[in-house]
Amino acid sequence: MEQQKLPNVTLALVLGILSFLCCCFAGLPGALVAAIAFFILRNDEKTYRANPENYSNYSQLKTAKIIAIVGMVIGVLYFLWSVFQIYQIGGWDAYMEKVQEMSEQWGGQN
Repeated sequence: MEQQKLPNVTLALVLGILSFLCCCFAGLPGALVAAIAFFILRNDEKTYRANPENYSNYSQLKTAKIIAIVGMVIGVLYFLWSVFQIYQIGGWDAYMEKVQEMSEQWGGQN
């Protein structure tokens, strides 16, 4: 019997790589995308464990899983760093005040 490829490994690999790009937006979007990839990979891993001889791309699954985990960790760390930075400048109100000042300084509101 010809070996098949696990159905969602490529999608999870793309989502894992995309999570690195999304980590630039306060971390949570990247962590969420990586978590989705990780969830998809868990389902494919169960499929593989049921019949390992039927599938040929388990090494790609392991690679995608590592990328998803790293993306989640980076996203969560970046989010925690952002929360810490907001706390350091005096909380959410002080942060919004700084944003308002910068907006006025750069001509955002005339």
